[in-house]
Order: sequence, then structure tokens, then C-alpha cells
Amino acid sequence: MKRIGILSDTHGMIPNQAYDFFKDCDEIWHAGDIGNTDVLIELQAFKPTRAVYGNMDGWDIRHETSENQLFFCESCKVLMTHIGGYPGRYERRILPLIESQRPDIFVSGHSHILKVMPDRKYNLLHINPGAAGRQGFHKVSTLVRFVIDGKTPKDLEILEIKKGI
Repeated sequence: MKRIGILSDTHGMIPNQAYDFFKDCDEIWHAGDIGNTDVLIELQAFKPTRAVYGNMDGWDIRHETSENQLFFCESCKVLMTHIGGYPGRYERRILPLIESQRPDIFVSGHSHILKVMPDRKYNLLHINPGAAGRQGFHKVSTLVRFVIDGKTPKDLEILEIKKGI
């Protein structure tokens, strides 16, 4: 069993509340638009971190991360990218990966909109943690944590932080 924390779109700022919310997590997954290497270093010092770069990330972040990550956590195959779309509206670049790799969990960011939804066509759970940082149109910053027990994702929780707090 692993406890996972997911965030995206920090744009150079990790909310202080994230550390308490993720304190019992085994891993942190960052779905892009990290903002700067300080954020990546800070997360890596806190917990083992997997990250992909986003469209707003510079070469410093791109040098340390990749566009996509495909990995196993417990018995779940996970695909993570920044711009990925969501069930029924996947990005053209990512759809062939979903079809060929058949992940159990697909994580993406970019939209600044929290979405957790099953995709029955591809038999996966889509998670977009929304945006954790202050930059963007969102009024509430969001982070996600959940448990993977073997092949089963469960106990998903969301932290909402009103912007400006």
C-alpha cells in the first residue's frame, strides 16, 4: 500500500498547507508547470517525487524532468503528463500512449480545473489535481491525495485552499 500526493501548476510556489496534507504520503507526483528548480528541489527534499514538465516550465525544469512518465506504483500502471485532456477529450499526442500502454491511472494538469473521473472506455482513473499555485484564473488551489492498494486506488481526498490565504 502506498500513499500518494498529487499536485500541478505550482508556478513557482508550493502552498504551506501542502506539507501537512502530504505528510503521510510515500510519494509526491507533480503534473507539470512546476515553475522553478527550487520547487522541485523542495519537493524532492520532502518526499520522493516524480514530476513532468509543463508548457510554462523553462529549460532548467525540462533538463530535470520529462514530458511523460510511465511507471508502476504497487500493481497500478500510471501515465503522467502535463497537457493530456480528459476522458472523451484526450490530447492527440497522448491518446496513442493511452491506447498502447493502457494505464490504470492517468494524471495530467494544465487546466487548473480539478477533475477525478473514471474512463470506462480505457478502464482507467483520470486525475487532474487542478492548480496548487497562485497564478491562474482559479479561485481555489487544490491538491489530491489517495492510496494505491495493490491495483486499487482508494480513499481519495482533496485539499482546497482559498487563494490569498
